[in-house]
Amino acid sequence: MSIPVDPITAPARVKALAAGAALTPVWRNDLGGVTFATDDGRYIKHGPRNAETSMAGEAQRLRWAARFTPVPRVLEEGADATTEWLVTAAMPGRSAVDPRWVAEPAVAVRAIGEGLRALHDALPVTECPYDWGVPARVENAAERGIRVPEALRVPPPTDRLVVCHGDACAPNTLLDDDGSWTAHVDLGALGVADRWADIAVAAMSTGWNYGPGWEDALLAAYGVDPDPQRMAFYQELWNET
Repeated sequence: MSIPVDPITAPARVKALAAGAALTPVWRNDLGGVTFATDDGRYIKHGPRNAETSMAGEAQRLRWAARFTPVPRVLEEGADATTEWLVTAAMPGRSAVDPRWVAEPAVAVRAIGEGLRALHDALPVTECPYDWGVPARVENAAERGIRVPEALRVPPPTDRLVVCHGDACAPNTLLDDDGSWTAHVDLGALGVADRWADIAVAAMSTGWNYGPGWEDALLAAYGVDPDPQRMAFYQELWNET
């Protein structure tokens, strides 16, 4: 996933959804999808259909999570034979990988950790209809032609079951101008799992976005002691799936 640097022409569907609003590409994912910001306070996510997550599934998860925690409001969703799209209302704040926060990694990492803990504490496990546990992830990977190694099919004992974000990488936390987290975005894989499935990925992503040495700060902000076994397992599972 990355911020686009080359010019991107908006597909016809995106232009139609924009309905005359100016479009700025703000994010490109590894599956060929692009998210555009409009100048009237919306985000339009558009990309190819894929077996990993669906935008219809993300819309369902956003509507569910919005009952408990700040996430984007769904405005429109749809699909055709080859592509899908999701339109949401903009949320207050800037991504934790906005240049402002890349220049202040200590502030950004603290907000990511605190925001993730708040998300886990807010979302009720017993009411969540979505699963992001290891068996479900292994099955999803198999549907995409990925064979998960046997060593990653049996997780460590569960530390704490929570509703995980499912993609707790740094870009998916928003911060206000004071450096506090405001919301989470990109919840297409949200589901119940051990909290370390999210913590491990969030910690790993600090290295990708701010350089080495921030994992302990992330754990401290979340409020958990280091757990090398669970950290290693869920980071490797993420890389394999």
